[in-house]
Amino acid sequence: MVSRVRVWLNRTYAENVFFMDQLRRNPSDRAVEIHATHGDADSPVLAAADTAELEPEGLSPAAYVEFALDQCQRRGIDVFVPRLHQSAVVAHRAEFEAVGTALLAPTPEAVAVFEDKVVAYEAVRAIGTPVPPWWRVRSAEELVAAVEELEADGHTACFKPASGAGGVGFRMITRSPFSMTHLNGFPSPYVPLDLVVEALRQAEEPVDWLVMPRLEQPEVSVDCLTGPDNRVRLAVGRTKNGRRRGFTLHEQWLEPARRIAEGFGLHHLSNIQFRMYGDRPVLMDVNTRPAGGLHQLSQCGINAPWAAVQLALGEDPGEITPPFLGQDYTVVSGPRPLRPVTLPHQRTQEVEPLLPAVPAPAGEPAEATPADTGARATTRA
Repeated sequence: MVSRVRVWLNRTYAENVFFMDQLRRNPSDRAVEIHATHGDADSPVLAAADTAELEPEGLSPAAYVEFALDQCQRRGIDVFVPRLHQSAVVAHRAEFEAVGTALLAPTPEAVAVFEDKVVAYEAVRAIGTPVPPWWRVRSAEELVAAVEELEADGHTACFKPASGAGGVGFRMITRSPFSMTHLNGFPSPYVPLDLVVEALRQAEEPVDWLVMPRLEQPEVSVDCLTGPDNRVRLAVGRTKNGRRRGFTLHEQWLEPARRIAEGFGLHHLSNIQFRMYGDRPVLMDVNTRPAGGLHQLSQCGINAPWAAVQLALGEDPGEITPPFLGQDYTVVSGPRPLRPVTLPHQRTQEVEPLLPAVPAPAGEPAEATPADTGARATTRA
């Protein structure tokens, strides 16, 4: 009899309830049980899991690794998909292997490169992949200089944290003074330059921002599955142009994504995003984790989460080519059940004691990029 597979997702995005659904509906008809941990007791991921625990707050990366090793050993985890403290976790891969757990995550070197967007852009440019012009900014004076140079070339300047994910902190610079235009209708990503400069001058600590031109649509997110031999098994692009979403296998997107995934050891699942700078695609961002929208590849007849779990277990799924490309679509939100009690319920056959309950945090910011920069789903993508 083939044994069940036990998979753990730690503090992952709400949209990964679909990742979990696909693992259970795997084409191998293999029994899968899912463990989830989160800091928010009302995360739908906890409700969707077979077993769940609240995570302790305030752990250092080193302490979190100890927590994670304990979870894997007590829960009999076969495959761990780390998001929170990914860099610390992957640095201890051998210790997880010693307790019988495979990490569905890239190498420590790959995670380190793509934690910092400036380091990432420099490294990617060195292997011949086009990137947009950028400035690293830590002061009001540096911001103004970068904005003026971009505007002189006819571009709209935007900025985002040099380290971060999900579009959090992304803003576009405008010269228009603050007025009722900014207060009417929905909140806008545009911020007046004078207000940003004033905020920077009053800030107690310097910022660490990446300033660059606003890149144009379409946005293409290439989902890659790469083996420990640095060979890509799967690469499919998901296109975003306003509300409209679709799929592509065009090499202008896939070739640079493969080059990055194979060149930097982005083992297992990664998501490599491009946009247009003038008339050519340039790299926008690299995620060293499964994208929240990965499940959308099911519209192309692909179960990418299961293929990744197989690869992590040493069961190479081989090269995966979509049998067809799904039709264009859009993304809408919908209801998802939550646990009826604050502390997540456990399956009755589980006898391990729970960690002490801790207060849930206010919640993580949603990953959403404004519509005129290529809208994302309301859940993380």
